[in-house]
Amino acid sequence: MTAVEQTPATTTAEIDLLRAEVARLAAERDALRADMERRDGELETAGRMLAARAQTMTSVIDAVTEQSIIGTDLDGVVRVWNPGAEKLLGLPRADVVRRRLVTDFHLADELAADGGGLAALVRVAQAEGRDVRDWTYVTARGEERTVSVAVTPRSDDSGEHAGWNFVATDMTEVRASERLKDQFVSLISHELRTPLSSILGYLELVLDDPDQPLTDEQRSHLGTVERNAQRLLRLVGDLLFTAQVEAGRFTLQPEDVDLAAVLRGAEETARVAATAGGVRLDLELPEGGLVVPGDPVRLGQACDNLVSNAVKFTPAGGCVTLALRAGWQAPDGTTTDDERPGSAPVARISVTDTGYGIPAAELDQLFTRFFRASTAKRNAVKGVGLGLSITKAITTAHGGTLDVTSTEGHGTTFTLTLPR
Repeated sequence: MTAVEQTPATTTAEIDLLRAEVARLAAERDALRADMERRDGELETAGRMLAARAQTMTSVIDAVTEQSIIGTDLDGVVRVWNPGAEKLLGLPRADVVRRRLVTDFHLADELAADGGGLAALVRVAQAEGRDVRDWTYVTARGEERTVSVAVTPRSDDSGEHAGWNFVATDMTEVRASERLKDQFVSLISHELRTPLSSILGYLELVLDDPDQPLTDEQRSHLGTVERNAQRLLRLVGDLLFTAQVEAGRFTLQPEDVDLAAVLRGAEETARVAATAGGVRLDLELPEGGLVVPGDPVRLGQACDNLVSNAVKFTPAGGCVTLALRAGWQAPDGTTTDDERPGSAPVARISVTDTGYGIPAAELDQLFTRFFRASTAKRNAVKGVGLGLSITKAITTAHGGTLDVTSTEGHGTTFTLTLPR
């Protein structure tokens, strides 16, 4: 067979291959079309979901009328302005969104004192993820309002950082009420201290007068008067101290403090009450003691408060343990017994009791002035709720931390950590 005669067969084979390729491409086209239609459907569904979510978020934000919610971009330009912001600052949304900066509504001097600009508002939230503190807003009418502002990062739909959220609650009346309360407490405390000091002075003269000896019954009665007057004087002192803390007038007299001696003093002070209540006191101290910089009087007051609380909260047959240990604290606040890279030396005072314990839901309120745990009320534990708030203030002033762990019905541990 000649080459000319083979050509038609070869052409037919090529045509068959081309037809197969065309069929394959057509199948791929149909598959791609189907995939595109499916993806179009998914995108349409996703678009509806995003629109619904945006509508839901907008409706939720618009439903908040008692808190101001302001959302900004990375430069601080307002993008979200809810009815609460309109009510608080006196400007409609149309006059603010994309036209004003969030810093326009802050007291300029207050921002400048913290570094100025948007950075002053977001510095802590940028480092820690959130920040809550008081700022001063200035309304459209020029009125200054004290607000508690929660600052958090704001993300876009892809999860990228897109700006900041500022949720503010008007605290003007609350803060004014607190200031009046502090002024009242301070005034009343001063007015009570003067006559109490006079009463105690004359009691001392009567009790110690060798020229006019008292009968045992008289001495007993006057002793009761003196104890209660001293108790009232301590309460007045506590009230004055809390007023000083709130007013920022709390100062320390720093020196080297032997914490072992402080704990021995606290144990000795609480021994009479512990013995009367059938509570055992255990003291665990390191050899050679442990010295920190601080105010010995205030640290003694803090330890006395913790130990007396533990004794009061422990029924007869229980035990209170006072322990002092050296340790190391990492930048994240965790403490260990051994030194680790980046850690700082600390001293840890722990006061552990086997008493009534504190409900978990109440632990966050323990350091609030005048707060008393439900277990204290239920078991008729005496107190006015000032000791722990004072101890917290003293600890903070020393650059330390005060932590608590508790299980209701099994006891409580307070741990006071101080830099050394």
